[in-house]
Amino acid sequence: MTVVQEKEEQLLEKVRRTQFLQNVMTVSGHIHYSINEELRKGSIVGNLAKDLELNVKDLSRRKLRIVSKISEKYFNINLDNGNLYIADRIDRETLCRAAADCVLTFDAVVENPLNIFNIQINVQDINDNPPTFLHSTLILKMSESTSPGAKFALKKAEDLDVGVNSLISYRLRENQYFALGEKVSTDGSVFPELILEKPLDRETQNKHELILTASDGGNPVQTGTALINIIINDINDNSPVFTQDVYKVSVRENIPVNSTILQVSASDEDEGVNAQITYSFSNTEKSVFETFTINQNNGEIKIKSILDYEVIKFYDISVQAEDGGGLAAHAKVLIEITDENDNAPEISVTSSSDVIPEDSAPGTMVALIQVHDPDSGENGEAQCLITGDLTFEIISTTGIFYKIVTKGSLDREIMSSYNITIQASDKGSPQMSSSKVIKLDVSDVNDNAPVFEKLGYAALVNENNLPGASIFSIHARDLDSENNAKITYAIMTRNDEEDSLSSYISMNPITGVIYAQRSFDYEKHKEFNIQIIARDNGSPSLNSSTTLRICIVDQNDNSPVILYPSQEVDSSTFEMVPWTSEQGSLVSKVVAVDADSGHNAWLSYFLQSSEPSLFTIDQHTGEIRTSRGFQEKDIMKHGIVVLVKDNGIPSRSASVTLTMVIADHFHLVLPELSSQSSKEESQSNLQFYLVIALALISFFFMLTVIIAVVSKYKESKSTSSFGSLSTSLYPQVDPRFVSQFTNGTLPLPYSYDVCVTLDPSEQEFAFLKPQHNVPVDSLIDADDSGIGSGTLKNSSAVENQVLS
Repeated sequence: MTVVQEKEEQLLEKVRRTQFLQNVMTVSGHIHYSINEELRKGSIVGNLAKDLELNVKDLSRRKLRIVSKISEKYFNINLDNGNLYIADRIDRETLCRAAADCVLTFDAVVENPLNIFNIQINVQDINDNPPTFLHSTLILKMSESTSPGAKFALKKAEDLDVGVNSLISYRLRENQYFALGEKVSTDGSVFPELILEKPLDRETQNKHELILTASDGGNPVQTGTALINIIINDINDNSPVFTQDVYKVSVRENIPVNSTILQVSASDEDEGVNAQITYSFSNTEKSVFETFTINQNNGEIKIKSILDYEVIKFYDISVQAEDGGGLAAHAKVLIEITDENDNAPEISVTSSSDVIPEDSAPGTMVALIQVHDPDSGENGEAQCLITGDLTFEIISTTGIFYKIVTKGSLDREIMSSYNITIQASDKGSPQMSSSKVIKLDVSDVNDNAPVFEKLGYAALVNENNLPGASIFSIHARDLDSENNAKITYAIMTRNDEEDSLSSYISMNPITGVIYAQRSFDYEKHKEFNIQIIARDNGSPSLNSSTTLRICIVDQNDNSPVILYPSQEVDSSTFEMVPWTSEQGSLVSKVVAVDADSGHNAWLSYFLQSSEPSLFTIDQHTGEIRTSRGFQEKDIMKHGIVVLVKDNGIPSRSASVTLTMVIADHFHLVLPELSSQSSKEESQSNLQFYLVIALALISFFFMLTVIIAVVSKYKESKSTSSFGSLSTSLYPQVDPRFVSQFTNGTLPLPYSYDVCVTLDPSEQEFAFLKPQHNVPVDSLIDADDSGIGSGTLKNSSAVENQVLS
């Protein structure tokens, strides 16, 4: 896709997005113009409106414009007349260089409706560039011995124009020695050649100047010229001559680099190149070339690198002078080096101990050193001492050797290594000195026990942790080093607690990390106190100990446990509430505990009911009270579900169901309870058989009681201790025979046992042995008729009592 087509697509996409026009017409026509380069600004290219068949009056309204970053610079449109004008200088060579065709392309855009026109302008070349030589002056050197017919290639001229305007021809100004020829290269390029026609004579004429002219094929013709300077070289027939055969010089060894120490000179009777002398070293010794340098033009010899008397004291250099024709002469240069105090004393270690024990005695030798100065005379006499440290001293032995010994005791924990600085100075002027550092390490002796950071540590660990998890890390440090500082940790236990503690806690003897062997239970163990000992690996081994207290942090992992009413009692559990209870009367209490501690053991009590209840419960104490006075329309039996929640995160809960029976007298409850029992018994065949057996036993029992009562009635007219067996049996029951169905929390003064038949239509009952040792908490007040937490046994419980 061309650039024009890409722009057309972009404009059309913009129109489609904005729905600017309902009908868009795109014209892909081409308008061609041809113009010459270098036209003046304001020159007319053509009437664009006419060529595009546009109405001149609509040009402003339709916003005729040029769309091109390059062409906008060179062209503009007059919206008044539709003419396309030159806006800036057009240089074909700048735009298209040597290309055969030079075409400028842009898009003309109009709106309402949108139209796009492609405009192409062909820029024609004019002969506005003359041929040009790369260098305006060409220099050729020829020997006077050059034979006639010799050819010398010249550089060609270049023309920036194209076509016939770039065709170049050459001509040479007339002279008696040279003619002009042409050479065609393999790519068709034409190069001018200079041909020698007559022998040269330097003594007659040592230089020739020629004018080379290049012409193009344009109209008018453009030309360019170049000056050819031909220099005639002399024939070399004389050798150079030195001013001296031997040059001598004395030089100090500390002379600065690049200093001139000598200049040699030679002359040549020839002229030109043959008289130009080049100086050089003809020695083969590498040290000469590394130390000295000679100026090849004037023979000046300079110092290239630092001279050293102690290395080389004398140099013998051969110098060569060569002219341009290859003839040479030789001379000798002798350089003597004089000594200077330029060397500091050299300190070398003959023998040394890298390591010394910290318990070494004073006077122990740690090193033997040698001091040497390569200078001569007083410059080479040296003396040495130890600077900056009073722990060691230096002792002179024989000649140039010195001993370094300890002066006092060493302590590795205070200073584990020493840098012993030895300074040596000579007697030269100026004085020179040097220093050397001997590194001495002090080896450790196990004289420090491990030390804990604290005398006691405390760690908090959540219960129910993952077995094997690290719970604490303890660390001791030993001022000793290496094996003496390697610490091993262990837990100290007594024989009686070793097994129990090891089952809960273990310790990595290397890292001091303490791990939990199994999950902790706050309800079983609230904390562990362990003693940890750290021993080093020295000989003899040293140790220290510390105490770690591990406190187990309680987690809410125990649900509340409801103690009362017991959840193990069967479904016939009930609380009897007097009908005459007032609002706010205490009728029962839910008692619960939580094995957790803190917030996790704070319990709250709630009633689970979506409907208004006759009872309320205290959120904090669990006391159940009446929410209002009872009415006749209220049902007798109410099931209450109490939810007990702890304050842990997440919260845990437990629930219990209480049956509240509203009645003033116990016998009013029996029909309801018996009906409930009958329903429960019908759920099992076993219960059905038990009921039949119980009915038969009750019948025989009651029959026996009636016979006995009749017998006694005949014997005595007195009133029976148990009253008559009328239908109003239950209101007249002696409180001593109230059943053990009550286990409530409300204190009552009487205790009695009663067994009733399961059928409410029967009037039979049994008298059991009174319980004289019943606790006060289990007594029932006869007036309350069972208020509290009376528990009516199911049919199985009744049967068991009867059978007993």
